[in-house]
Amino acid sequence: MALILFNKPFGVLCQFSAEPHGLPRPTLADYINRPGVYPAGRLDHDSEGLVLLTDDGRLQARIADPRYKLAKTYLVQVEGDPNEAALEPLRRGLVLKDGPTLPAEVRRIDPPALWPRDPPVRFRKSVPDCWLELTIREGRNRQVRRMTAAAGYPTLRLVRWRIGEWTLAGFAPGDWCELPIARV
Repeated sequence: MALILFNKPFGVLCQFSAEPHGLPRPTLADYINRPGVYPAGRLDHDSEGLVLLTDDGRLQARIADPRYKLAKTYLVQVEGDPNEAALEPLRRGLVLKDGPTLPAEVRRIDPPALWPRDPPVRFRKSVPDCWLELTIREGRNRQVRRMTAAAGYPTLRLVRWRIGEWTLAGFAPGDWCELPIARV
């Protein structure tokens, strides 16, 4: 059994095959040449960061299934300058179109020492931005982006930094490593 930690770059589809229609985009196959592994959960093409891949279906389910509530931590650059009171709705949980979210752990952080994004995030001199560290235990489609927007602070850049015990520390975009794992 194997577990692969991959730092998915911005613009890469979190699948091995290209989309049949539209412009060709890079996929996991452009970075990982390891037959038989599949992503345990997804990360949108406009998000960056940690993707776990495995060849073990039980491990894949434990990582991706919301029933197990595995913590996922994101570094989020948002438009605006939220104070502690403005972060409370995220901490309590928000109601999105597909229902209420579980409470998130969120705190303001200094801008992290990340790699430059290509293309860079647009800069607007008249609109402040800040960075948040946000941890959720769900994994709905574009959930973090929808949560920050519902709180009034749209996401500019989103990097998944940690899933459970696994972290992105030391990985450049496109880097990956395979870890041997005992069967679960």
